[in-house]
Amino acid sequence: MKFPSWLASALLAVCLLAGCVHRPSRPIRVRIWDERQPQQRQAYPDWLGNQIARHLRTVPGLEVSSVALDDPQQGLANLDQTDVLVWWGHVRQMEIEAPVARDIVRRIQAGRLQLIALHSAHWSRPFVEAMNERARTDARATLPAEERATARLVESDLFPRPLVAPKYTDRLSPQAIYRRPPGGPTEVRLTLPNCCFPAYRGDGKSSEMVVRQPRHPIAQGLPGTFTIPQTEMYDEPFHVPPPDEVVLEERWATGEWFRSGSVWHLGQGRIFYFRPGHETYPVYFDPNVLRVIANAVQWLGTSP
Repeated sequence: MKFPSWLASALLAVCLLAGCVHRPSRPIRVRIWDERQPQQRQAYPDWLGNQIARHLRTVPGLEVSSVALDDPQQGLANLDQTDVLVWWGHVRQMEIEAPVARDIVRRIQAGRLQLIALHSAHWSRPFVEAMNERARTDARATLPAEERATARLVESDLFPRPLVAPKYTDRLSPQAIYRRPPGGPTEVRLTLPNCCFPAYRGDGKSSEMVVRQPRHPIAQGLPGTFTIPQTEMYDEPFHVPPPDEVVLEERWATGEWFRSGSVWHLGQGRIFYFRPGHETYPVYFDPNVLRVIANAVQWLGTSP
């Protein structure tokens, strides 16, 4: 039976308002991955990742597991059974092998997995590999199609070794320089993103979170601004590819600010980075912080 176009449009509008578009027929399978370092015990007696998982299990439509770096296969077995991977890491980032991180990125690109990186996971191997791949995509995208097909990508890092924070005076990464020798092909000299920032401060002072996109699904149910009473400070510039969406911005009374809730598309998948969450402060007991994570999980897990 063929519906009139006006009726089809009306039905679609009703469906959108009811939130029924792209809703999966099964629960969204969420895996909380936590490094579980001993310092967490100061604020999380039962581990940070378990605290996030405990909250998400109260959200209808989610099937939640909580894993750790020291679990079998580093907590990353059977990723085919995961829709959204929530990652918290800090001092053991390099224990994840690069091929494992690249497999996670391939799954994101294929739309089989979505990634939420929390706090110090800006330097986690999966997030860094995802940002590297996005930087490559962005660098090629500026070229005409015929030039893009033959362009040669030459990659370098801002620093000769990993996990070195940039200075305010360092050039921003990623950065692409295009050279077009007379005999071709075009050479794209790409400095990969450092995925860090020039300053941080662990004094536990409060920050103000500002919702920049109040209509975004990640911002649903949040006040226009809210305070995080104890947190670590990160300061811009964040050395990452320009986000597709900056949903949340964080500010400190001393003048620093940060794009603390940002989204990137990568192939058919998405990455959401959410900055708050230092392990010695009870950030993941805050209702607004937990709402952001729950909203992000639901949005990523139901988006096409």
